[in-house]
Amino acid sequence: MKKFRIKPVSTALQAQLQKKIDQKTKPLGALGKLETLALQIGLIQHTQKPALSNPHILVFAADHGIAEEGVSAYPQEVTWQMVMNFIQGGAAINVFCRQHNITLHVVDAGVKYIFPDNLQGLIYNKVAMGTANFLKGPAMTSEQTARCINSAAEIVSSIYSKGCNVIGFGEMGIANTTAASALMSLFCDIPVSQCVGRGTGLDDKAFQHKIEVLTQALKQHNKHDTALTMLATFGGFEIAQIVGGMLQAAEHGMIILVDGFIATAAYMVAQAIDPAVKDYCIFCHQSHERGHAMMLQAMDVEPLLDLHMRLGEGTGAAVAYPLLQSAVAFLNEMASFESASVSERSDSGSTQRKTDPTSVL
Repeated sequence: MKKFRIKPVSTALQAQLQKKIDQKTKPLGALGKLETLALQIGLIQHTQKPALSNPHILVFAADHGIAEEGVSAYPQEVTWQMVMNFIQGGAAINVFCRQHNITLHVVDAGVKYIFPDNLQGLIYNKVAMGTANFLKGPAMTSEQTARCINSAAEIVSSIYSKGCNVIGFGEMGIANTTAASALMSLFCDIPVSQCVGRGTGLDDKAFQHKIEVLTQALKQHNKHDTALTMLATFGGFEIAQIVGGMLQAAEHGMIILVDGFIATAAYMVAQAIDPAVKDYCIFCHQSHERGHAMMLQAMDVEPLLDLHMRLGEGTGAAVAYPLLQSAVAFLNEMASFESASVSERSDSGSTQRKTDPTSVL
């Protein structure tokens, strides 16, 4: 597997960036999370004048052998059908990417279907026709896992070379919440019964069956030496490719938009491989999928949004992107107390206006 060289974000500019934020014509902290976001983006780009360029979202799609166990409310062919929907522009992620001028690419990471050649918008990166059933053995071989990570890194490098400095990762794959639940249980050390959600809408009986399947699988694979071993055993081709994509994006110094439950599971693997990846990640929303809130809490991260979304596809990343634009805009364009000739807060907490009649306030 490729060895990534991720530099931790330097904090050399932190004091200057914070001073610039605090000097804007507002009370201290009045823009809340937008201030925190502006600081993080400035640190990632190592500048007091950050810019967002050519944003992309990659949706990785793949099938899962564990779907054979009836852990999803939808049949497996929905994976390839949804990929075609993405290609045709009809999914939620298409709508939001168009709305916010985000370039969207769909990646066939391992869908159990042969797509026609030369579909515009589809990146052909199939490793196999879906993973193996991890109730019967590891989902992926170590070679397949490494191939996923390396090939996704190449895709991200190609996008980076076109001037992209902010990238989000989405996914599509029937039964991938099952894989993500297993990874969550292992990385967060939380009982699997608390990690499993209803995914695409399981009823009570099917939900209990999903818990039983995962409980049995985790008992069968009870030794895990490394993050890569856990990923190979329970992951999916799309999850593994997101891991490689995140690591490569961080190596390039790109802003990484982390979507919901499955994308966050991929992040946990990437962070275990290289903890410095966290510096580059913005956690876009808290999925309404059961377990995601606990996952975020275990990692001590706070998402930008909580809209009760649980669609995947990178939709949370796309919806959150305008907040990055607002954070960068206020940092670069908002007047300071000095430039606007507005008095700053006094020691007693009172405020005064300058007598300059040209003051905007």
